[in-house]
Amino acid sequence: MTETTPGAEGELTISAPHRELLDQVLDKWSLQVLNALCERPHRFNDLRREIPVVTQKSLTATLRRLERNGIVERLVTATRPVAVEYRITPLGKTLRHPVDVLLEWARAHLPAIEAAREKFDST
Repeated sequence: MTETTPGAEGELTISAPHRELLDQVLDKWSLQVLNALCERPHRFNDLRREIPVVTQKSLTATLRRLERNGIVERLVTATRPVAVEYRITPLGKTLRHPVDVLLEWARAHLPAIEAAREKFDST
C-alpha cells in the first residue's frame, strides 16, 4: 500500500485508500452532516429537517459511511420507543480545521474560479 508521501518535487502521492476516505468524508452530504453534528448531537429526523434536500436513503448511507470511518458515532438509548442519536467523535472533530481551511480557500478564490468557468464554457 502506498502512503501519502512527498514526491521528488514535494508532490504528494495519494493512494487509493486516501482517495476513498476523502471521497467518503468530503462529499456534499457528509459535509452538511458534519456541520450539523459539530454544533450538537442530532437524531435522524432532526438531521433530515436540518438538511431537507437529502433523501432518507442518502442520509442513511452517509451516516453509515461516517460511522464506519470513525467520524460519527451512533448511540442507541434504551427508552420507549428506542431513540438513536448521532454525534461527532473526537476523531471527527479533528476534521473541522482542515475543512474550514478548504472552505476559506474556496471563498477566497471563487471569483477566479467562476471567471475560469465562464471562459471555459464560452469556448
